[in-house]
Amino acid sequence: MPTILRQAGFRFLFYSREGIEPPHIHVIGHAGEMKVWLDDNLTIAKIYNLSPKHQKQILKIIVENNELFLQKWSEYHE
Repeated sequence: MPTILRQAGFRFLFYSREGIEPPHIHVIGHAGEMKVWLDDNLTIAKIYNLSPKHQKQILKIIVENNELFLQKWSEYHE
């Protein structure tokens, strides 16, 4: 599971065997987890034990690094 970024106490990664799914990022940190599809809307697929404040912070970081995440996804899965 390649880690793409560590920021604000969160680890942004994807699992190596998920190439059949559309591009997305998993975020682990602050005792919680979130999965976000890297589509135009940044659709949240899963949230576990994260406060609204942390969710907002994660989405902001994803917006700022979306190109990086998509590039790394493509490099690894395609």
